[in-house]
Amino acid sequence: MKIGILREGKIPPDSRVPLTPQQCVRLIDEFQIPVFVQRSPNRCYSDREYLDAGIPLIDDVSFCDVLMGVKEVQVRDLLPDKIFMFFSHTIKKQPYNKHMLQTILARRITLIDYEVLTDEYNNRLIAFGHFAGMVGAYNGIWTYGNRTNSYTLKRMRDCRDYAEARAQYEGIRWPAMRIVVTGTGRVGTGAVQVLKDMGFHRVSPEDYLENTYQRPVFTQLAAEDYAAHQDDIPFNKNEYYTDPQRFHSIFRNYYQVSDIMINGIYWDPKAPAFFTREEMMQPDFRIQVIADISCDIAPEASVPCTLRASTIADPVYGYDPRTNRETQPYQTGSIDVMAIDNLPNELPRDASETFGNQFINHILPQFFNGDEGNVLKRATITRDGLLTENFWYLQEYVE
Repeated sequence: MKIGILREGKIPPDSRVPLTPQQCVRLIDEFQIPVFVQRSPNRCYSDREYLDAGIPLIDDVSFCDVLMGVKEVQVRDLLPDKIFMFFSHTIKKQPYNKHMLQTILARRITLIDYEVLTDEYNNRLIAFGHFAGMVGAYNGIWTYGNRTNSYTLKRMRDCRDYAEARAQYEGIRWPAMRIVVTGTGRVGTGAVQVLKDMGFHRVSPEDYLENTYQRPVFTQLAAEDYAAHQDDIPFNKNEYYTDPQRFHSIFRNYYQVSDIMINGIYWDPKAPAFFTREEMMQPDFRIQVIADISCDIAPEASVPCTLRASTIADPVYGYDPRTNRETQPYQTGSIDVMAIDNLPNELPRDASETFGNQFINHILPQFFNGDEGNVLKRATITRDGLLTENFWYLQEYVE
């Protein structure tokens, strides 16, 4: 099995890699798997770093069996009858990737999507979510500093790694801000790590609502903290995730006392939004900055102000709830939205190293043990020109 590491073709280009130079060396030395790297000027690990590690650089990857990227592969680069592994962003029927999936089927490509590589309990085995949470939280705090002029942070993208970003914290006198974090998965865990590193005090949701504080504090909400059953019966987690339309939002108490919202949930379109545009126009809506790591685009979104994804180059825009329109950031009467959809790309070396380790530890063995536990099978969207059983629901989408 020959593995080819693809250059990222999406614009703007992503600088993350699925395997670092030293991880490629591990595949060659420990698993006797030949690895080849397609030349690229945009990676966080340079071509020279791969060369220095003894990894061959190539332009033509057509002789490789498994082709690994990060973001969606451009249609022109989809080689017939190969195994491709990348984040395809098709499982929610995203319209902008329909042609790509149609081409994958037409060229009889086997597509394995990192997003659905899970264990038997549906827990993801490989993801960048923790780093999305870290960068999203950092950017939310950075945005609030710009809005209030109360402190200054370097952009995360301008730091070599998280250690450099973290070194700034000790020299900052933080104001007494209040932050609400939604979600308890990888994204939420990453966000909480950064807030703790900044020295912010964590409190329970109950204490957050009941008390005032003279220092920066945050709370982290699980689904039962922001949603309740419409029939006023006790919250049931399984029911919420299988039948979310039976629930309504109880987030109001939190938006009345928070300065910053860091949104890290995986949102089902049938679930209630946290709040409405009309609520955002009310005097008791206190939130000034929303770091929307989930980045679902309104109107199909958990927050109505994410009108579009922002970019690493231009990370923040304002939202005026009275007009439902985008404004310049940091304006009176508007809420600032940070909704970058490729956040880990601001911390690419750290994120790539962790991702590659997850691949080696959890995914690579499946190629040699007969896919014990059906890990690869569950994540294979297409094979031999057809959608696989788990993804038959995409048939109408691709037609």
